[in-house]
Amino acid sequence: MTTQPTQERLTQILAAPVISEKSTYVADKFNQVIFEVIPNATKPEVKAAVELMFQKQGIKVTGVQTINQRGKTKRFGRTIGRRDNIKKAYVS
Repeated sequence: MTTQPTQERLTQILAAPVISEKSTYVADKFNQVIFEVIPNATKPEVKAAVELMFQKQGIKVTGVQTINQRGKTKRFGRTIGRRDNIKKAYVS
């Protein structure tokens, strides 16, 4: 029994688009767009959120792939810190 996510939850799923050289390559070659999403987002929620955000353009999502990317370890002067872990969604 899966419940439908609320409109409010769907608007919070997509955190930001990922703009990089790799994301541009993936968009051209595989017709996919990369988004940074909240860590507990599921694939059906990501699909519904993208279709909700771009409903005026008539976008239909054919597939979603997700990855969990660990944060890098970085030095800040003498101290060693860590960036946050993020979850990315590749949307076709």
